[in-house]
Amino acid sequence: MIGFLRGILAEKGDGYIIVDVGGVGYFVNVPSNTGAYLKAEGEEVMVHTTMMVREDDVSLYGFSGRGELDAFRKLITVSGVGAKAGISIMSAFTLDQLRQAIAFEDAKSLQKANGVGKKTAERIVLELKDKFTVEGGVDPQAAEATEAAAPAGGRAEAANALMALGYSRGEAMSALAQIQEKDLTTEEYIKKALKNLF
Repeated sequence: MIGFLRGILAEKGDGYIIVDVGGVGYFVNVPSNTGAYLKAEGEEVMVHTTMMVREDDVSLYGFSGRGELDAFRKLITVSGVGAKAGISIMSAFTLDQLRQAIAFEDAKSLQKANGVGKKTAERIVLELKDKFTVEGGVDPQAAEATEAAAPAGGRAEAANALMALGYSRGEAMSALAQIQEKDLTTEEYIKKALKNLF
């Protein structure tokens, strides 16, 4: 098992980089938004890697941070999500965006990744929602409990109103999470959340 590679970025193409480590070029599949992929050829890079072995193929998948690598490993444990889909999802979202989408059960957002349909997105949320929390270690269930106990006119009522309008719980929670202001009226929360949903 190769845990990480540190070397020179010798080449990069669509979805991959080649890292020159002491004269040996390692072909590494990477998301298009990972730090190593964004560097210029000739620069030093370090990628945390995981190796996948099949009967007819041995492939390396690399990420600039351990958090990205851990997220990828969790994604590919989901039935129907292979390495290709995992890389596609990691390319479509930052780590924070992915955590938020899963923690708030926002399957619709996950469908933005190439090759990820509605059923796959829903399966990802269902199987991983307890394994992902939003940045800062906030447990979404604890956050919901706090919101539910908030005074009338708070985020909890706004979330219920949005769901009554036909939005999923994940969509409502995600839209409300983007609102920085506190102590707004229910109507104000709804108006701001609706802007985030369009």
